[in-house]
Amino acid sequence: MKCIAAATGAALFCCAALAQTTPADAPLKLTFDDALARARQYSQQAYSANIAALMAHEDTLQAKNALKPAVNALSGYIYTQPNGTPSGVFVPNDGHNVYTDWVTAHGDIYNPAMRAAYGKTMAAEALAKAKNDLALRDLTTVVSEDYYAMVGGQRKIVNAEQSLREARDFLDLTEKQEHGGEAAHVDVIKAQIEVNHRARDLQDARAAFDKARITFAVILFPTYNQAFTVEDDLERARPLPAFPEVQSLASKNNPDIRAAEAALAQQNSAMKEARAAFLPSLSTDFFYGLQANQFAIHNHEGDTLIGASLAVNLNIPIFNWGINRSRVRQAEMQIDQAKRDLSLAQRTLLSEMDQFYLEAQVALSQIASLRESLELSRENLDKTRLRYTAGESSAQEVVDAQSTLVDSRGAVDDGLVRYRMALANLQTLTGVF
Repeated sequence: MKCIAAATGAALFCCAALAQTTPADAPLKLTFDDALARARQYSQQAYSANIAALMAHEDTLQAKNALKPAVNALSGYIYTQPNGTPSGVFVPNDGHNVYTDWVTAHGDIYNPAMRAAYGKTMAAEALAKAKNDLALRDLTTVVSEDYYAMVGGQRKIVNAEQSLREARDFLDLTEKQEHGGEAAHVDVIKAQIEVNHRARDLQDARAAFDKARITFAVILFPTYNQAFTVEDDLERARPLPAFPEVQSLASKNNPDIRAAEAALAQQNSAMKEARAAFLPSLSTDFFYGLQANQFAIHNHEGDTLIGASLAVNLNIPIFNWGINRSRVRQAEMQIDQAKRDLSLAQRTLLSEMDQFYLEAQVALSQIASLRESLELSRENLDKTRLRYTAGESSAQEVVDAQSTLVDSRGAVDDGLVRYRMALANLQTLTGVF
């Protein structure tokens, strides 16, 4: 018992220490994969597309099972008004009381329309699955935009804070230079204007980040006020694959093409269904049970009242005022439209693949140049400040150098985000690589 108590006390001590070191209101930090998983869980668009795919699957099951024999039970009673004859007022009822209790089995031996309808539902299910993939693809694009808007926003805040510190350092330098009689008051004014400018930039950066976070939270969480941040992975971007690899992946994984192909298959099945209306159908019905004037196994004469009956039906369509021909023409029009849609989807895929790959190539090739410009801007600011301290340059030159450095920092971050978004656009065509 003492050991248990000691262990319990140690556990409570550890929990208390953990509670002191881990704040309860620490924001949740999400990776891109975490954000994508949460968006798929809580996005109404993804949920609706998934429900549509599941419902299409149930339609396929129903159409498939409709081809199989069906068994039903029937129980009924008919009362006929007597009129002095054995059958009563209504002759077909052959008695005052008619009891019906039987089991029926119906099966379609040959029904081309139902088989074509089954093929149509299978194509519709494939189309619904492709549209579900399209919804997930579009969701991935939205998540990418919102995620990297937050990442870029975080970097802009850091850059704005650093730029504000540099502007304040220069303001302090100009004030000291003025007190020492080495600079005019106009230099202090220019430095103060730059401080005010950078302070506004910091406010704007924080506001932009908060708006991006608010927009992103709507599709990530079931509640609105969840505090969270995102992981900065801009420096860990995947390398750009070779173009033949992109082409191969796009030909296999593109949901636009699969959706267009499924739509064409659905219309081909609709054509078969329309043409099947011209063909005969053959079905059979089997009955077993009771249909008699007495609710009993045997009548008064000892005859058995329970038995079986089999009916075979051949339905031959002859004339319906051209309705079937009209349906065939409609199916032909829809097939032509589906073929054109597939052709457009194929051309669009090729066009977008070339555009997105070119964008990714350009964005990737410019990152090194942007980093070089950033280093040159830092060096330029350092040298310009040294020259200002030595009285060889003006305050305006220092302010211009600071602005150039601010722009260079932002350009590097924007370039990294641009490359990430270019990769995300490629992935919408090819799947994740």
